Amino acid sequence: MKWSLSQLKSYRDEPLQFDEALDLKHSLMTRYPEIIDVQATQVKGILSYDQGNVLISAKVKASLTLPSTRSLTPVVVPLAFQMDEYYVPQGTDLKRFDKEDTVIMLPEDDILNFDVAVEDNILIHIPMQILSEAEQNGEAMPAGKGWEVISEDDLAKQAEEHKTVDPRLAKLKNLFPDQEAKD
Repeated sequence: MKWSLSQLKSYRDEPLQFDEALDLKHSLMTRYPEIIDVQATQVKGILSYDQGNVLISAKVKASLTLPSTRSLTPVVVPLAFQMDEYYVPQGTDLKRFDKEDTVIMLPEDDILNFDVAVEDNILIHIPMQILSEAEQNGEAMPAGKGWEVISEDDLAKQAEEHKTVDPRLAKLKNLFPDQEAKD
């Protein structure tokens, strides 16, 4: 979905309502190669034009297939979020907007490419940790020949079990006996 600023001026009196299915698979997979698959993205919202500014308020629903961050198993990750953004022409005074507002300058040609805006928002909503259902339910961690993945809790337990003091430094322990009680 692309609109020029001159087209958007016609929505001064009555906002444009849209409910579209966007095919962003190729562009998202090009921008973020870890994505395995993208189902159609559903975008529903309104676009209004006021005093040279364009406000888009939209609900986005997408479903991405991404590798598990633990085992690389493909995991379907549903995304659903609200995006509220102002689009303004070059040279607009940004002081009239709140700090919390998302304000984006339109390019020199004053073309609003909404598909790219939706892609940007999808990419920032991808979670940092992606686990399959089995991994969330505590299934054994991946392991191989001479290696294994362990949880942070198990790592802390191992560190506690293997906590030994270098014999050369053992005598220093008696130097400040009152400090040991605080640890």
